[in-house]
Amino acid sequence: MQITWDSIWYNANVATMVPDTHAYGMVENGAVCVQQGIVDRVGPTHSLPEGSLARAKEIKDCSGRLVTPGLVDCHTHLIYAGNRAGEFEMRLKGASYQDIARAGGGVMSTVRATRSASEDQLFEQTLLRMNGLLDNGVTTVEIKSGYGLDTASEIKMLRVAKRLAHSTPANITVTFLGAHAVPTEYNGRADAYIDLVCEEMLPRVVEEGLADAVDAFCEGIAFSPQQVERVFVAAAEHGLETKCHAEQLSHLGGAVLAARHGAISVDHLEYLHERDVAVLADAGTVAVLLPGAFYVLRETRLPPIEAMRRHGVPMAIATDSNPGSSPVLSLTLMLNMACTLFGLTPEEALAGATREGARALRMVDETGTIERGKWADLALWNVREPSELSYQVGGNPCQAVMHRGRLR
Repeated sequence: MQITWDSIWYNANVATMVPDTHAYGMVENGAVCVQQGIVDRVGPTHSLPEGSLARAKEIKDCSGRLVTPGLVDCHTHLIYAGNRAGEFEMRLKGASYQDIARAGGGVMSTVRATRSASEDQLFEQTLLRMNGLLDNGVTTVEIKSGYGLDTASEIKMLRVAKRLAHSTPANITVTFLGAHAVPTEYNGRADAYIDLVCEEMLPRVVEEGLADAVDAFCEGIAFSPQQVERVFVAAAEHGLETKCHAEQLSHLGGAVLAARHGAISVDHLEYLHERDVAVLADAGTVAVLLPGAFYVLRETRLPPIEAMRRHGVPMAIATDSNPGSSPVLSLTLMLNMACTLFGLTPEEALAGATREGARALRMVDETGTIERGKWADLALWNVREPSELSYQVGGNPCQAVMHRGRLR
């Protein structure tokens, strides 16, 4: 029986990123065959059945260039209005992230701008940022709320995220981050605000089917472990997965708390103690590293990378794209920073932005590697070796992107 594939990318260095194979899961001079949006075959070009290229509906000669899984950006705050360039200047003059937040800046300055923007305005502004990510080889994006901090504004943000999911050639997952900061009107009443998150916001989010997961910021400028635990309990009652911003600026124990509640991921982790790493490993929780925020905030304390390696904790890489601490729209730049700032190998970094990023979204069975039966989410790069993606600083080597079998 002759097989006619919808498309074949051939004559490529295919970094499948399948673990437990040779480096990068590389198939040299490889071909990827796609049928109905799904990868149907991966292997050497020379082993294609005779006549395959002539029968395929679309073919692409990759001319020896690199093909990888479409990149996965598993932690973003893409939906917001305004910018915080002024705070960038303030930090350069000596103000800390905490100083700015306590003075009414930081997250709250973005909250004011986002509350004032209409849903259509937020959609149009976010679409520009989304296209920047997709141009850079990304096919899967997580988007958080968290710049509304009242019920109407949080719902507005989540509706924008769902609009993007229906109008953008990408896999988009949506996370409710109502517990991002204490809004000004609740100053000194953080527990009352958590009541609002758990008793009013979260039921509305669930009723309208607006989120896939729930996040919370466990930090001195945000919420205590006890308050975050209330959010986790409420999320579990509604059947939603959890994740946590933890140990970014200090060690409060949020990462261990989240892992013990079965969190998919814990994110940032500069102040994570080495003794906590085994807890993450036992729970199967993914560590999401965010070198963009580390760089912009000029942090000096490194996450315990070697301990994570030793315990086998999966390490994902993401942009943390947001207007304050990581105004980043290039996931390939994060690959370089993960290597130069955190000491990851280029293979670990690429795995972090593909396979492990998908794991951090509970999507590793669907995307993140190039394997038969997974979505045909592919990126073609104007390089030949995968280490070049981490090596280059600036520019965009992405030549083509396929999302579920369709060229973008």
